[in-house]
Amino acid sequence: MRGDVRDEEWATIGGLLPPERGRWLRPAQDNRLFLNGMLYVLRVGCRGDT
Repeated sequence: MRGDVRDEEWATIGGLLPPERGRWLRPAQDNRLFLNGMLYVLRVGCRGDT
């Protein structure tokens, strides 16, 4: 998908993020997926008044 973090970028950034571990009721998720989501919001914006 356009705008996703490339493998080369993830190799650099991935090690700087905290480890993926779940809490009791929330299973661990993919940090790369969350980062892509945050970058998407920064790129296109999201309205908060809906």
